Amino acid sequence: MMQNDDATAWQGSRLDLDAYLLRIGYTGELAPTIDVLRALTRAHITAIPFEVVDIVLGRPVSLDLLDLQNKLVRRRRGGYCYEHNLLLAAALERIGFSVTGLASRVRVGADGIRPATHALLRVETAETAETGRVWVCDPGFGRNPLEPVELADGAEVTSDGWGFRLNRETTELGDGVYALQASGPQGWFDLHAFTLDQRHPQDWLVANHFLSTHPRSPFACRLVAQKMGEREHHFLDSTVLTTVLPDGTATERRFKPQEIPALLQDLFEVELPRSDHSQLISRVTIAREIDAVYPATLPQPPSSLPRVKPLWEGAVHRPSRKMPVPAS
Repeated sequence: MMQNDDATAWQGSRLDLDAYLLRIGYTGELAPTIDVLRALTRAHITAIPFEVVDIVLGRPVSLDLLDLQNKLVRRRRGGYCYEHNLLLAAALERIGFSVTGLASRVRVGADGIRPATHALLRVETAETAETGRVWVCDPGFGRNPLEPVELADGAEVTSDGWGFRLNRETTELGDGVYALQASGPQGWFDLHAFTLDQRHPQDWLVANHFLSTHPRSPFACRLVAQKMGEREHHFLDSTVLTTVLPDGTATERRFKPQEIPALLQDLFEVELPRSDHSQLISRVTIAREIDAVYPATLPQPPSSLPRVKPLWEGAVHRPSRKMPVPAS
């Protein structure tokens, strides 16, 4: 396998592996094989949600591994792409996988070229030396493939009805770009696109600083939480909850700001201390009021989505306002 430049590039030696495995509910074999990679990726994505509560509350996001363990593992919180990927990378490195960081540009809902602020992982397994097959893991986008996607043009993965694939493009300079696409009611659409340029944890520190502290970050004062499951994808944008099924059908329900802390706890399993509730409610209320002044930077939806019976009691179904994926 390809060796990392630094044997502890992802701080795997500092990881409390037993606590992490308990957090994601994984009890299987620990070996750097594709089967283990599939199982770990699925367990991580379905157990740890995407959420940016700390950013909304004005708290910078630390990418130190011990801080990540404390937040996502011991305090049973979620995180966004950098937090998810650093935690998973540390676990994979500890088990024996070769892990390389990549950066991607969000495309869904974008009118132009966005900065490369999304993080994901390139992973080699014990079989790579013989087969040449390399994999992409994307645990921190919100709407994620539940299992790794082979790093190859046209590679597809369908898990529990969710469809994803990679489409290779060529830039004017002849460089390769891979677009991760999802299957929707109107066909395939791009989520984000990445090159194979290696990114180190230090590179992610810079982008993380912007996204977690800059007032023009897409997450500044804009609460986003997501939970990707085998049968449903839940997406909370401020006070609007959209639930999407693998076939693309969606339901929508609106909440009052005062209901958001309980919703985060009950549906997304994000355990916030009660001392944060009032401040979060206040921030959500303010963001809703100034939405017309600072237009939403999150992706817009396709022109329509099929109607289905609401999944929530008392929910009012209407086409989703926004495609449930994050802007990072």
